[in-house]
Amino acid sequence: MADAKVIPFDDDRSRPGGLPRAARRRPPVRGTGSVSALPGQADPGEHRESRQEGAQRAGEAERGAWDRRIAGGLAFLRRRVTGEYDVDEFGYDEELTDQVLMSLLRPVYEKYFRVEVKGVENIPAEGGALIVSNHSGTLPLDGLMLQVAVHDHHPAGRHLRLLAADLVFMLPVVNELARKAGHTLACAEDAERLLRKGEVVGVMPEGFKGIGKPFGERYKLQRFGRGGFVSTALKAGVPIVPCSIVGAEEIYPMIGNSRTLARLLGFPYFPITPTFPWLGPLGAVPLPTKWTIQFGEPIPTDGYPLEAAEDPMLMFNLTDQVREQIQHTLYKLLVQRRSVFF
Repeated sequence: MADAKVIPFDDDRSRPGGLPRAARRRPPVRGTGSVSALPGQADPGEHRESRQEGAQRAGEAERGAWDRRIAGGLAFLRRRVTGEYDVDEFGYDEELTDQVLMSLLRPVYEKYFRVEVKGVENIPAEGGALIVSNHSGTLPLDGLMLQVAVHDHHPAGRHLRLLAADLVFMLPVVNELARKAGHTLACAEDAERLLRKGEVVGVMPEGFKGIGKPFGERYKLQRFGRGGFVSTALKAGVPIVPCSIVGAEEIYPMIGNSRTLARLLGFPYFPITPTFPWLGPLGAVPLPTKWTIQFGEPIPTDGYPLEAAEDPMLMFNLTDQVREQIQHTLYKLLVQRRSVFF
């Protein structure tokens, strides 16, 4: 019997294909610094080029945005100097409000008080509406924050025209700014004219009783007067939108009231807080509380007859309904609030 030839196990020819191991091993690639892409993968060089192109486009877009802002600012200044801008019969300057006043108030609204807005869609997209809100905070910052909330968050980009007390229009500088921002005197005639023009009007029926109440009575609504705002809404046939603001009560905790100084200065009250007047001008800086503004379901008034505005019982019932809805929402928001400052 012939001797069988034994092939060692590690002999390359015993492997599939019968090729030597060295022949099947991939030779090392000696490149010139570039890396070739594997099948199915993009070339890394293309990634770098696309990133560079994207960064370049972003830079060009940013420069273009800055150019447009500068051009817009120069055009705005030119119109201011030449007087080529419009104001309505109440002195409202929409362009100045949008481009300057709102821009100044927005950082306070977004960064300092961190206002959260709820139910802004309850304000009609068109036509007149009367927003009725609680009033608090020693200084009327709540009205300004309410104005920013409507301006920045309403889907239709509506503007709020606030009704202000006589004192606002007696103060120098403040008087002019209030008119430019769209505020007008809190009288039934002006309010009705604005509502019939299809404007969104804001009123705070508590007045000085609400804004100047002691800290111990915070979030307890004061009287809403004689219901004049209800009569105005009935005559104009516009809905009433209740609004509740939480957070403003704590910005200046009013622990005292110097009535003597108030009489001397002609103010309705002279507040004493933990920081004012002890810290001087620094004491006038409000505390950075966390705010919530909630707009409630609108209450329609267009279904009442024309003579309803003269019915004292109906006005009393509607006033009480609005007041109760605002108070109930205030309590609900307070229960949900985690902290005064967070």
